[in-house]
Amino acid sequence: MADFVHLHNHSHYSLLDGACKIPDLVGQCAEYGMPALALTDHGNMFGAIEFYTTAKKAGIKPILGSEVYVAPGSRKEKTVVQSNGAKDTSFHLVLLAKNETGYRNLMKLVSIGYLEGFYYKPRIDKEVLAEYREGLIALSACLKGEVARMIIRDNMERAEQVAAGYKELFGDDYYLEIQDHNIPEERTVIKGVLELSKKLDIPIVAANDVHYLKQEHYVAHDILLCLQTGKDYDDPNRMRYSTDQVYFKSADEMVRLFGDEIPQSLTNTLEVAEKCNIELEFGTFHLPRFQLPAEYHNFTLDAYLAEVANKGLTERYPIVTPAMRERLNHELSVIKKMGFAGYFLIVKDFIDYARSQGIPVGPGRGSAAGSLVSYAIGITNFDPMKYNLLFERFLNPERITMPDIDIDFCYERREEIINWVRDKYGQDNVTQIITFGTMAARAVIRDVGRVLKMSYGEVDKIAKMIPAAVGMTINRAFEMVPELRQLEQKDELHKRLLENARILEGLARHSSTHAAGVIITPETLTNYTPLYKSSQGDVTSQYDGVTLEKIGVLKMDFLGLRTLTVIQKTLDMLKKKQIFINLDKISLDDEKTYQIFCNGETIGIFQFESSGMREYLRKLQPQCLEDLIAMNALYRPGPMDMIDEFIQRKKGLVKIEYMHPVLEPILKETYGVIVYQEQVMQIASAMAGFSLGKADILRRAMGKKKVELMKEQRRLFLEGAKEKGIDEKIADAVFDHMDKFAGYGFNKSHAACYSFVAYQTAYLKAHYPKEFMAANLSSEMGDTNRVVILIEECRRMGIPILPPDINESQEYFMPTEEGIRFGLGAVKNVGKGAIRSIVDARKQHGRFKTLFELCEHIDSRQVNKKVLECLIQAGAMDSLEGHRALLLANVDLAVNYGQSVAARRSSGQTNIFDIGGDDAVTLPLPKMIHADEWNKSETLAREKTLLGFYLSGHPLSRYKTEVM
Repeated sequence: MADFVHLHNHSHYSLLDGACKIPDLVGQCAEYGMPALALTDHGNMFGAIEFYTTAKKAGIKPILGSEVYVAPGSRKEKTVVQSNGAKDTSFHLVLLAKNETGYRNLMKLVSIGYLEGFYYKPRIDKEVLAEYREGLIALSACLKGEVARMIIRDNMERAEQVAAGYKELFGDDYYLEIQDHNIPEERTVIKGVLELSKKLDIPIVAANDVHYLKQEHYVAHDILLCLQTGKDYDDPNRMRYSTDQVYFKSADEMVRLFGDEIPQSLTNTLEVAEKCNIELEFGTFHLPRFQLPAEYHNFTLDAYLAEVANKGLTERYPIVTPAMRERLNHELSVIKKMGFAGYFLIVKDFIDYARSQGIPVGPGRGSAAGSLVSYAIGITNFDPMKYNLLFERFLNPERITMPDIDIDFCYERREEIINWVRDKYGQDNVTQIITFGTMAARAVIRDVGRVLKMSYGEVDKIAKMIPAAVGMTINRAFEMVPELRQLEQKDELHKRLLENARILEGLARHSSTHAAGVIITPETLTNYTPLYKSSQGDVTSQYDGVTLEKIGVLKMDFLGLRTLTVIQKTLDMLKKKQIFINLDKISLDDEKTYQIFCNGETIGIFQFESSGMREYLRKLQPQCLEDLIAMNALYRPGPMDMIDEFIQRKKGLVKIEYMHPVLEPILKETYGVIVYQEQVMQIASAMAGFSLGKADILRRAMGKKKVELMKEQRRLFLEGAKEKGIDEKIADAVFDHMDKFAGYGFNKSHAACYSFVAYQTAYLKAHYPKEFMAANLSSEMGDTNRVVILIEECRRMGIPILPPDINESQEYFMPTEEGIRFGLGAVKNVGKGAIRSIVDARKQHGRFKTLFELCEHIDSRQVNKKVLECLIQAGAMDSLEGHRALLLANVDLAVNYGQSVAARRSSGQTNIFDIGGDDAVTLPLPKMIHADEWNKSETLAREKTLLGFYLSGHPLSRYKTEVM
């Protein structure tokens, strides 16, 4: 029975019970010589495309499916159904896709399960099953299938009804499933299934649940269950499996289980496999349809893009040179050839909308800034010609992939853009992207150690022995750290820790919504990806970003960049003072701005505020934007080692030499050091005659360090250099030099755009320090540590931080003549509604003199007792009559007084104490309760509790802060 097909496996994305990874599943299948492998998951299709491509590559037929949950009645009824004394919310049913139609129907069904039928599990029902059954094979599933449940409950009549109903629905594509994991109830089910099979003429298939790869992985799987349920391994009441048989069984093992008793159940698996023939298409792009303006209805997308780009070019440049026109036409021809005109127009569309609504948009990020078309049509706002940025780094005509234009928006208003895109392209065509958190090397050590009840200190020490490098694994760490390997021999506990951590490493442990990723499809989303709904109600794709790229749908990153919000808040404050600044037009040679960098005074400056960066800036003494771009690119793991060399060359302390004269114009701006990926491409082009497209392929090969690919690229490089008359030894040395630097060379386009943003923030800090620092503080109000750092920077700059004051403060930090007034929004437990009520009352009635007057005019539903207490202890009511202790003692009296006034006002009552207009209502003031004033220590302690640090009082000055 070597041809047995594994029909029932669970992907590694089954968060609670999947202790094996897809490549391992496929590898095991290949090792056993099985021709096909079916992947099902619990009510979803996580990992389906990864499985499909991995299996295809291994020469194994991939069968895609899902073990869905079927509601006892309607999927929309959130009820429990009683049956023979048992309670049911859902039953299992295995669905396998026969073809592309079945695959698409499966995506719709599992999406419906989350979006419409979720009740404990993502459920469908027989109504939608009937609607979307085409192209699907159904198996009656495990012990939790409806047929099996009825057999176990000795309700054969109902079991027969259920089986007959499914046969009527699926015809010859319905199979009764049997399993044997050494669970007693399974023998009962097998007996009942044989009876039903004979009576109803329904074929039987043998299946085996796979929750871990090998039988000995049972313990690792048990630990995984503990992790997911928050239990200790030795907890007698925790969730656990009663068998160690849910591993990947070989054909011989399955024959031993079923070969003598029910041999046809094994041969029927081949029948199922023969019916399943999905051929998924990759490499085709599915872009949403861009609607041309009415006046251009007879244009093609390419013609309209060319029209907009040429118009934009003349607006961007006072004088359009032939080189500019040639570059624009080249880019447009590549975009047309690759079929991406619609992509550019769609991106322009939502960026134009953002700007029309006053939503700050970044100048660009990533390689997209290297496109002149992007600059001309307003997608980016950084001149690629002036700074020698390369289009081919962004869009390579010799390696066709979807463009990747990621956009930075104001982080406070990013959601407005996503909502507009949903409205424009359809709610059913736009969604955010799922992402999976995996168990990385250090984290899995800590997780497993916790479950095994090892001491935190011991486990933390072991975890820290694993080098903190990107892509680090436990096995790699074993090779690099002998002490770690020796721990495995220390005792049984350490052996169990490391063995099980290795097994679980790399598994997905949870899903979440990608911070920025959004997809837009030309038709309903479920034609391309199944959908998922989180427990928080967020709807995302079930496929992650990498998978969606393979499928070819439009994927965008709508990123929220806090710095853009800071810039906008600063500009808004300046507008109130009739100071209007266009940051896109400021001089890039401003001496005061560069002095900020030269002095290392870059707290609050985008990308340049770490202590290490500040030290290097003092050494470098940057004088131009190019210096900032280079420093931005170099200050990263790897190239950081070259910073001192770069600085010494700039200062003339080390002679700048070039291995060949052709390198000088390329490396001159970085003093002979290869800093950017684009420089690697330019060297390959200039020295070996590579097209920039082929040079980009070389750059990627160098970054990936693939030996065979690098041999081929070296050969092509040397041949090209020879044709240009360059000595082979020199060319070979240059290739080695490029290879060394390409591994960490940075994307210049990205570094340039972000350095431009950094320059803008430094310009604001240099010329408008109070407004800029107030905006920074406002943007970081939720992070006490950042607020402390920024307040200390204000102190260094000589800007006083004035305490919160209900008679002066707004929600945010605001500049004043005296300094920066603390924002009420930074006081703990004080919400936006409360602040709005206080500010509105202050505008209407003027400054408050007493606590009673305050409570008389505010909305007590918004400004409740707790809010008042927090404001008092934070010092925000120091401008009222009475000290803090007295005010706090009288909060109840004041609240009751305010509510009584409000009640009389709403009822229209007046009395002899009333004065003023018709709405003026006053009552006799209550006599205040006496309270002794707090000493300075208690005053500061309470203040610290509410602000997170000391802000006022002696011995600390009001400018000195101390974090909790």
